[in-house]
Amino acid sequence: MREPLFYRMARPLISFLFRIGFRPTILGREHIPKEGSIIFAGNHTNNFDCLLLISSTKRTIHFLAKDSLMKGFKKYIFKGMGIIPVDRSRKNPESVAQALSYLHQGGTIGIFPEGTINRTEEVTMPFKFGAVKMSRDAGVPIVPFVITGKYRWFHRSIQIEFLKPMMVVQDLEIENEKLRRQISQKLEG
Repeated sequence: MREPLFYRMARPLISFLFRIGFRPTILGREHIPKEGSIIFAGNHTNNFDCLLLISSTKRTIHFLAKDSLMKGFKKYIFKGMGIIPVDRSRKNPESVAQALSYLHQGGTIGIFPEGTINRTEEVTMPFKFGAVKMSRDAGVPIVPFVITGKYRWFHRSIQIEFLKPMMVVQDLEIENEKLRRQISQKLEG
């Protein structure tokens, strides 16, 4: 599967800026398969989360993201990064089909199951079913990740931890709750 051109050009710059600007702590890289399809799924704390994920792995990640990002000049940037637009107000069979197509070609999908940045007092918001459903339908593992800390320039204050891959083998509700609980427990320390 070919890496989107803009993604290929932007990734080294993103990685460099994150190493210099935020100095993230990255744990659990050994849990990221070097090849084969995977779904990254984790908590959503900030608009920088996608960039943190990109800078933490050499895998090319196609993110499912709100369709409002695909308006105006931004749409060319996000399209060039391989973003899959999602209308959060309804079901998106075309977006899911595109994500499954990438997975069937050996690609990597990134998704934030909360559906938006968590601005509540809760550790995590309820998870939507997209990650576990795609995992089951494509027969690929989910690599959960947990982001903790705050994005503060020139401080080592942000951390991402990749957890052991999980396969979706049971009922989607059970698996979705298992994914949410695994991430929540890490966030609670």
